[in-house]
Amino acid sequence: MRLFAVILALALFLPRAAGAGEIVVVANATSGVGKLSRDQVVNIFLGRFRQFPSGLPAEPIDQPDGSPQKARFYRLLVDKEMAEINAYWARLVFSGRTPPPLKAESSGEVLRLLASRKGGIAYVDRSLVDQRLTIVFSPDNE
Repeated sequence: MRLFAVILALALFLPRAAGAGEIVVVANATSGVGKLSRDQVVNIFLGRFRQFPSGLPAEPIDQPDGSPQKARFYRLLVDKEMAEINAYWARLVFSGRTPPPLKAESSGEVLRLLASRKGGIAYVDRSLVDQRLTIVFSPDNE
C-alpha cells in the first residue's frame, strides 16, 4: 500500500517537474483586456479576428517552433497537432488572408514582446506571470 502511495505521488508530481506547468493566456497589463472566452482566444490566435472586444488591435505572439509549450497550447485550444496548425497557416499566408502570430525566439522574448506591445497577447507558463501581464484565459482550467 505504501508503494502505491509513493507511485501515485510521483505520477502526480512528475508532469509538473518535466516542464508541463499550467499554460495561461496573458495580455499586456496596460491593454485593459479582461477575461476572454475560448472562442475569442481561438479567433485571435487563428487569425480570424485581430481585435480585443474593446477594439484594441490584438497582436498574438507564439512560442518558438518546436516548443513543447506551443504544441500543448494548440492541442488544448483547438485539439490540433502542430503539423495541422502549420498547414492551416501555410494556406492562409499563401492566400494572402492574414499573417500568422508573431513568432518569438524564446520564452524570454515572448515576455519582452508582450511588455513592449499594448495589444500583445501570448501564452506562457503561469510561473512567468508578473505585474506586466494579466491572465485573460486558462485552457488548462476549462
